[in-house]
Amino acid sequence: MAKKKSVSKNDIITWYMDYVLEHDANPKTVFAFAKMNNFEEAKFYEYFTSFEAIEKGIFEAFFSNSIIALNKSEDYKIFDARNKLLSFYYTFFENLTANRSYVKHVLDKYKKDLKGLKILSGLKKHFTHYISELGIQMLDLKQEQLEKIQDNALKESAWFQLLLTMKFWLDDTSASFEKTDIFIEKSVNTTFDVLDVAPLKSVIDLGKFLFKEKFHSN
Repeated sequence: MAKKKSVSKNDIITWYMDYVLEHDANPKTVFAFAKMNNFEEAKFYEYFTSFEAIEKGIFEAFFSNSIIALNKSEDYKIFDARNKLLSFYYTFFENLTANRSYVKHVLDKYKKDLKGLKILSGLKKHFTHYISELGIQMLDLKQEQLEKIQDNALKESAWFQLLLTMKFWLDDTSASFEKTDIFIEKSVNTTFDVLDVAPLKSVIDLGKFLFKEKFHSN
């Protein structure tokens, strides 16, 4: 039988996920995996360097597919940062749910410590960049070093929140994962309420005013 000539990145990801779920293990070698799916081994290396790279690529694909779907919506484009992030969460977890058997198989044994998991490193890179591009209003500290620390803190806390939500979803046994939807809404809204800098700015402005008044009166 002639080898498949047209093999996409998504084809390899799909075959890999199917193999892992059917055999409860990774393929033994790239050669055996390619032979089983009737394509040239060289095609594998056009997209991935190893099976670990595929695992990272799968979670990156969940992110990319979510963003592609969101960008097709005209409503999403005009949403504020809060509603964009909520939309991302719902779409991202729909993608996870569509592949729940694989995600649970891979992550269940690590769910107590997802933070340092190598296969999620690509997802973290994409997600934290997405957070930095949302235009979330932060304090204007007028000091580059402090603003950099603030930006890193925002990205790390957002990443931690995503991991926390993934852990909640892995343990969720409610119908249609309704509890995860509620958790997403409450956690994202709470985060933005905490990040709301308007009241804090008012306090700072009041403090500056009182300081100037006292200084000038003296």
